[in-house]
Amino acid sequence: PQGGRRHPEQQYIQIDTTQILFICGGTFTELADIIKRRIGQRAIGFSSETRPPQDPHELAELLEQTTPEDVIEFGIIPEFVGRLPIITTLAPLDVPALIRIMTEPRNALVRQYQKFFEMEGCKLEFQPPALKLIAEKALQRNTGARALRSISEELMLDYMFQLPEVGRRTRYVVTEAVVQGKEDLLRRGRPLKESA
Repeated sequence: PQGGRRHPEQQYIQIDTTQILFICGGTFTELADIIKRRIGQRAIGFSSETRPPQDPHELAELLEQTTPEDVIEFGIIPEFVGRLPIITTLAPLDVPALIRIMTEPRNALVRQYQKFFEMEGCKLEFQPPALKLIAEKALQRNTGARALRSISEELMLDYMFQLPEVGRRTRYVVTEAVVQGKEDLLRRGRPLKESA
């Protein structure tokens, strides 16, 4: 196609980008090797191949030394790198951070499920060990906080479909055993006490 465009007849649209902030993110897996080479960290001996640190905090410290030249060597075109004046790294997520992500924001996953159960006249609680186990499973998937949604959906989806048939005015508690699949959440329900 003409000019590399998918639709050559289509007109270009000019956009004034002076007031637009571009944020780009991603996992740049080979970037650590480039930085190690630049700062002179080389392995010695038979395994002279440079490898990124296995410890996430060590890797984060190494990536904090990223320069625009490293990003260009990684393969991002200089014209694009020039439009990104600030390069920063994010700290790796750990279990406590993932638990906070599940519980603290106004639209946190836990609150969404609690609201759904509330709409059915029920109450839903998550025990701390259950939240910890969900966070640990998410950490193992190595996809950041996105894994929290998929793990929670795998856990809760069937219960959400069955809940309207089970009955109202019930309190359900998500325990570690429920997360492990050893107990059925809806069979653990207890009647809600009437308030005076």
